[in-house]
Amino acid sequence: MPTIELITRRPAGGPARPRPLLFVHGAFCGGWIWDEHFLPWFAERGWTAHALSLRGHGKSGGRDALIGYGLSDYVNDVLSVYDGLDTPPVLIGHSMGGMVVQRVLARRPATPAAVLMSSSPPTGLLESSLWLAWCHPIIFQQMALMNTLGENAVDPATISRAMFSDAMPRDEAVRYMTMMQGESKRILMEIGGWIPFPVLPPRTIPILVMGAENDRLIPPSQVRATARLLNTEAEILPGLGHGLMLEPAWETVARRIDAWLAGTLGGAERAAA
Repeated sequence: MPTIELITRRPAGGPARPRPLLFVHGAFCGGWIWDEHFLPWFAERGWTAHALSLRGHGKSGGRDALIGYGLSDYVNDVLSVYDGLDTPPVLIGHSMGGMVVQRVLARRPATPAAVLMSSSPPTGLLESSLWLAWCHPIIFQQMALMNTLGENAVDPATISRAMFSDAMPRDEAVRYMTMMQGESKRILMEIGGWIPFPVLPPRTIPILVMGAENDRLIPPSQVRATARLLNTEAEILPGLGHGLMLEPAWETVARRIDAWLAGTLGGAERAAA
């Protein structure tokens, strides 16, 4: 198994909260995407915050074999980190990482809570892809180029419209897009079509399903479809794009997650006591 990069930020002072957080990134990036804002922000508020880079991503091993990795490989990466922690973590997954988290939850029902941010639906990306092709054909074309020819074949300014809302400063958006990387062809095929019998998490695990009003990749309709399958209600954040953790209003997202976790885990701990 390739080595897995794990970025960790710990509270600087005072005791840490009982449950650690484990962040799982989406396609074409790495654990660094969480360390721009989220990891230090949550650490300042008492959370031990971890973000892994899936095999072939970031500083993890296996880049030379990236093209052949599948969903089961990424699930195993998260499980290897999850099982190495002293306490079962809260899982937080974005985009493709959201589907990885869904599969991990099915394997680890003792997970205390989970957050899905602009997550790939359990049934796959077919509907999202058709919507993108119809509503944003230029972005769809750029995404197809990146999927087939790699990150060097696309225009960072154009492809950034897939990731961010129009509120993101252009220079900042381009900077982030130049940090992106290639993705496994196998997993794009696995999750890009229709999954008729999706793996669903246990309904005993509290899950916050979040989406973005101006998400051009996972539109609010697909976020709501995910929430329905998981027997919960979706929260759609106004004015934001797909890259919730990097948007100018990223702190709004972080505060909502922090408040939800405080209420969810606090209630569970009181009940257990």
